[in-house]
Amino acid sequence: MVKLSGFAAFIFDLDGLILDTEPTYFAAWQLTVETMGFQLPSERYLTMSGYHYQRVMSTLQEWLGSSFDLAEFDHLSVQIWRDYVRENGITVKPGVVDLLDYANRQRIPYCVATNSMEQYAKECLAIAGLTERFPLLVTRSDVERAKPSPEIFLKAAELMGMAIDHCVIFEDSHTGVVAAAKSGAYTVYVPSSFPINPATVELADCLLDDLTQALNTCT
Repeated sequence: MVKLSGFAAFIFDLDGLILDTEPTYFAAWQLTVETMGFQLPSERYLTMSGYHYQRVMSTLQEWLGSSFDLAEFDHLSVQIWRDYVRENGITVKPGVVDLLDYANRQRIPYCVATNSMEQYAKECLAIAGLTERFPLLVTRSDVERAKPSPEIFLKAAELMGMAIDHCVIFEDSHTGVVAAAKSGAYTVYVPSSFPINPATVELADCLLDDLTQALNTCT
């Protein structure tokens, strides 16, 4: 990977990249589905990494059939998730704070660009204690098309006043990497689930274990 100092701006995904939120979503979705009287193997939830919420619900409908009440799932899963994270918290992924400190020292602007809706993204950052670290947040609420469309990333670059090909995007999911690659930015893949999809690696410009590695090897 080329040096991070060679880029004008950083764009970060949120779930699975900055915050270890995806396990909290998966746990809440599984508990909600079971509370509603349905069953799915736990590994099914892992396949929805990087999905925006509407796609999660449509996928569950496809798997569980027309008798699965999406309105009930939507209402119940929110409360179950909130109870879960209030009890267990949300973990900040390794290297995040140090990389943000580096960006601030180098005066490199950065932002979050996430498929999560604004209210959930803000809630997650607040629970993790990172609200003040991300003054600029671009969410599913701000665009017409979610990832794998590149629209969120293009919007993020526009708001920072940067050309997208001068930005580096850090992503952890196949869906996110597809969007990042389409955008024209330099794409760094930091997997949050395994096994790694070879197609994701092929799309990315760089594969790293975590953001600590990005800071230690690329500055």
